[in-house]
Formats: sequence, structure tokens, C-alpha cells
Amino acid sequence: MMWGYGMNMAWMWMWGILLLIGIALLVVVAVRMFAGGGSHSGMQGPQGPYPGRSRARQILDERFARGELTAEQYREQLKVLGEDQ
Repeated sequence: MMWGYGMNMAWMWMWGILLLIGIALLVVVAVRMFAGGGSHSGMQGPQGPYPGRSRARQILDERFARGELTAEQYREQLKVLGEDQ
């Protein structure tokens, strides 16, 4: 005799496993929320690798680094942006 448990034991195991998975997912989501957001792409902040610079300056720096601009053109564009150093 099964004393009324029968197939219900299998459902109890399944619910237990699902409960553990659900708790683990909640912990992961909570850690990501409190750790500063979900999208981490290296050590960059919300404004990229240089938080004090404008997006135009970042693009200009990238173009200079790729060799699309000479040093003279770079300095000239910095003056146009008003960010010459």
C-alpha cells in the first residue's frame, strides 16, 4: 500500500527543484541590480572609458588612434570642439 503518496512524491521533488532554481535566479538578479546594472562591457562607465569627455571628443580620439587624422588635424578639431589641451 502507498499510503496516499503515489505519484505525488515525484511532484514534490520537481517543485523542490523548481523552487531552488527560482531562488537562485532571484539571487542572481538581485546581485546584478545592486552591483551597478546588467550590462558590463569591461571597465567602462555609462559614458565610455573616459567619463569626463564628450561623445564627439571620444569619436575624435578614436579616429586619431586609427590613423584617420594627422596630429595637426586632430589639434585643429580639438580647437573646434573647444576641448584643446
